[in-house]
Amino acid sequence: MSAPNVLSTTQNSLATEFAANYSATVDQSDATATHTPASKQKYLLLSAHDFRSPRKAGMHFVASELAKLGTTRFFSLRYSFLSRYKHDPRLSLDDQANKIVFYQGVECYLWKTLIHPIRIRPFESLMYHLYGYGFNSVLRDWIRDSDVIILESGVAPIFFDLIKKLNPKAKVLYRASDALDTIDAATYISKTFDRIAKDIDTIVLPSKALAEKIPSTHNLAFVPQGIDHSVNEKANPSPYGEGIHAVSVGSMLFDPDFFVLASRRFPHIHFHIIGSCQPRHHEYGDNVTVYGEMPFDKTLPYIKHATLGIAPYSSVNLPAYLRDTSLKLTQYEFFGLPAICPHFIAADYPTRFGYDIGNEESIALAISRALNPQAPLPKRTVLDWSQVTERMLAPKKFSDTEVFA
Repeated sequence: MSAPNVLSTTQNSLATEFAANYSATVDQSDATATHTPASKQKYLLLSAHDFRSPRKAGMHFVASELAKLGTTRFFSLRYSFLSRYKHDPRLSLDDQANKIVFYQGVECYLWKTLIHPIRIRPFESLMYHLYGYGFNSVLRDWIRDSDVIILESGVAPIFFDLIKKLNPKAKVLYRASDALDTIDAATYISKTFDRIAKDIDTIVLPSKALAEKIPSTHNLAFVPQGIDHSVNEKANPSPYGEGIHAVSVGSMLFDPDFFVLASRRFPHIHFHIIGSCQPRHHEYGDNVTVYGEMPFDKTLPYIKHATLGIAPYSSVNLPAYLRDTSLKLTQYEFFGLPAICPHFIAADYPTRFGYDIGNEESIALAISRALNPQAPLPKRTVLDWSQVTERMLAPKKFSDTEVFA
């Protein structure tokens, strides 16, 4: 028997076993959802996020907007018994796994399997190949019943072939929240995306810098990061007392040394660290307060009423697109906060003040400049999520979605 036939036989055998295991985990006992009229579009989002998670990403807000337009379903991928060892933020939803739950206008499903594909050779590609069969009755039913299917960068692209098999008329969008090499996606995912990119209806880029990573040009649309404009009214009252307050939100490449240096240099500034996923550093000054993971809405007053916003990335080896896609930097800009961040991320944004990582004098200069800017900070218009969603669904209706204009 030839090698390809051996692999094919192995795949078919394992596929049968995986199907039995995966199907055994499905529980639809809570499948009670309110549906919108049949005349409206039906939307399906495939993502490694979960719509119910307290930490929000762009796909959460897009899903909320889609729910206003028609039946919207959010299917959460790549979650298993292995996830407990990865500190997966969806662990708090474990008791709701493999159930359809209607939450804030969206049908949600967290697909928990016995194992999920992981980066382990020589079985990595085989695991992703089998996972891409989508051995889950809810996933298959939702694919068949959808008019528009949105894939988020990560594992979701491997389901493209299944989508085309079950529902070839569905419109497929891909939202490039990150470049696949930046998030160290498996080779199988990258190769799959390279193969299918030209056949996707629209590839949505939140930064034009992502275009160089996409092996297609005819179907690209630039749709920047958005924000819910109503947060301005929701972000009250101020949680602070008198004085100067600087806030940092999020855990991506968090650099605790920034606050060791800054708190020592600026004892009159109160630094607030929210959701860094790191314990309090023993060298932090008394003017540093560390908070745990906080629901998105709870962070808003801390941002709106701060004097400075901080994005303390710990590495210079960051993709250029992060300048445009960082949700916290978008929030800082919306609320009019000067942002302190490494030079590479500050780039030519007039509202950002850059520093050299680990350099106390450079950090001190950035903070001083932000507190006393030479000119009033310009106000940039940030799209709201309804405008983002409109551009994703019909980019050709808008002149500002051109990537190569």
